Amino acid sequence: MLKRGLEFPIDEELVMLILGTGNKEMPVEVMARRIVDTMDSSNSEEIVNNLMKLKGVGTGKALAIAAALELGKRRFCHQGAHISHPEDVIPYLKNYAICQREHFVAVTLNGGHDIIQIHVVSVGTINRTLIHPREVFGEAIRENAAALILCHNHPSGRIQPSDEDIETTKMLLKASSIIGIPVLDHIIIDKNGYFSFLEHHLLFNQEEEEICEIADL
Repeated sequence: MLKRGLEFPIDEELVMLILGTGNKEMPVEVMARRIVDTMDSSNSEEIVNNLMKLKGVGTGKALAIAAALELGKRRFCHQGAHISHPEDVIPYLKNYAICQREHFVAVTLNGGHDIIQIHVVSVGTINRTLIHPREVFGEAIRENAAALILCHNHPSGRIQPSDEDIETTKMLLKASSIIGIPVLDHIIIDKNGYFSFLEHHLLFNQEEEEICEIADL
């Protein structure tokens, strides 16, 4: 797996990694195979109880499997989600709202404005993070993205953009015009809400505002 990546193992092998070991009555590979069979035949709300019915699978192992499934669902539920308005992307970024350090995130979008991926560009201190355009646009270029939405959290709880936030956004907009991948919005989030540069007309000059409406997202 270290050599070939997480996509290489089959499902049973992934379960073996989660379990770590089997027991005297059942080798880990047999237990993993039965767990996968149980997952394939169970609805999500039944998984824990059905796993606990398996011989040798106690509460701890059943919950570990269920937790891994839930974590995967939370981390990748954004893929393919359509973004029409700034608030549409917030549910997929809310986990960053409670981080104690500032995280700068780039959301790549395809031509239909569906999410391709969410990338953590930089992690800074409690109140600032350093950003360079090559880090922001690098993944977008590799993914052949048609557009970007930028986001960062404010651990301080003050949702309004700082002067540095505004200057960083201007810098990235200039890079965007050169690279040819438009920045649709820059969103600041905290535990209580969000601030959209687009909604507050901070992304475009007056001439561009006349031809760019929020519905164009």
